[in-house]
Amino acid sequence: MPTNAEQLMALSNLIAEAVKVIIDEYNTAGIPVPSLRSASTAPTLFDSPENVTPMLSKAIRTIEAASAQLSFTVASPGHVMTNKVYGFYEPSAIHVICNAKIADLLLDKPDGVHVSILAKESGLDEDKLSRILRMLATKHCFIEVQPDVFANNRLSIKMLSSDSVSSLLGHMADEVQKSACNLEAVVFQPVANAPPPTSIDTAFSKTHGCTMFEYFDTLITASKTKPEGKKKMDRFAKAMVGWGDVTGKGMLHKVYPWENCDPGTTVCDLGGGNGHIMLDLVNAFPNIEPIIQDLPPVVEQAKELWKEVNPSAVQTSQVRFVALDFLEDIPVSECNFYYLRHVLHDWPESDCLKILRNVRRAANSLSKLLIHEYVLQLLVRKDDHTEFEQASEPLLPNYGMGCLRLYQQDINMMTLGGSKERTLEEFIDMGKKCGFKFVKLWDSGETAVVEFVPV
Repeated sequence: MPTNAEQLMALSNLIAEAVKVIIDEYNTAGIPVPSLRSASTAPTLFDSPENVTPMLSKAIRTIEAASAQLSFTVASPGHVMTNKVYGFYEPSAIHVICNAKIADLLLDKPDGVHVSILAKESGLDEDKLSRILRMLATKHCFIEVQPDVFANNRLSIKMLSSDSVSSLLGHMADEVQKSACNLEAVVFQPVANAPPPTSIDTAFSKTHGCTMFEYFDTLITASKTKPEGKKKMDRFAKAMVGWGDVTGKGMLHKVYPWENCDPGTTVCDLGGGNGHIMLDLVNAFPNIEPIIQDLPPVVEQAKELWKEVNPSAVQTSQVRFVALDFLEDIPVSECNFYYLRHVLHDWPESDCLKILRNVRRAANSLSKLLIHEYVLQLLVRKDDHTEFEQASEPLLPNYGMGCLRLYQQDINMMTLGGSKERTLEEFIDMGKKCGFKFVKLWDSGETAVVEFVPV
């Protein structure tokens, strides 16, 4: 058993070794290592999750995990825990900055802009804006280049109003953070003989007076007549694009061996939205024939996108659009693949079983089911075979802070809809209940593709 001092040195060595890997990966790609001071809006190769190499991904996770574990070990516990609870001010500050479009006002101004000018152009109070920017700059978002003169940097540039990630930040810091304040009200065990929890019994519903789905249905209606409703609905739509950009929406064609599929292979994308995942797949493998299934209004949006981006696929009927309520309806039958991306995490297990049983009714004996979601690891190190790569000791086996967002997203789903992210064992158990057998977990970086076949 290593001594405490030896564990500190081990963490330090892991960081140093990972830094060398990162430098080597950038050198191999022929691009410079990024600088926090850069305010370029042009993304570098590795800013896209789809382009991050496995070696680079592991090195980044190692640095995130080891740096946090090292600082949490040597700092006083009270200091660490107090910093944690003060963390809610950061999204509150980001919400202010995004709404005021401060990053836009600093665009292409590397020498910075005095806060008095930013306050005048944004309508914010000068002193309060200065303090908010300084707090964010202390966490490396913006740079204070001179007293009260601030400039964009590598992080703040993601708050440009034209960047979909900015909409994701605004949505999370607004509707979601407000909802999280009511989390405590819904985590206690129900009293004896009380009715089972419903979709109303969520932190989101406690905050907004309706379910998340009802909230956005109302926004869709309001967006037609009220500017504020349209603003929030547009932000949410862009936020979902930003979510795909951050989590790697184009990973599917890279992680699964589609090259082994015959021409004409059908892939039914359930809850496929506007079909952007299938667009990426068809671009990489033109012989794939996708079927986009979602609610009628969403399917119509998908048709319009495909007509614009890949009109030939629409004209030749390579792609089909079929309306579906996956809780009630059976998907198109006998497809080669049924694909669900970030669908099951929206629903409690009872509804997930409805969805999967409907898929099983549609599938034939040769069909395959691909579930593309976050897959959580437990924090207990396993000595036997595991589907996941475990981090080197003394790191937590799941890479700790290097994979924190997966576990934050689990609490996010609890907050929004009383649903959850799941472990591999939970996916396997649901599959068994619906007539599917687990085959393999395909690592796709932040997410994973869980493959099943009918029993």
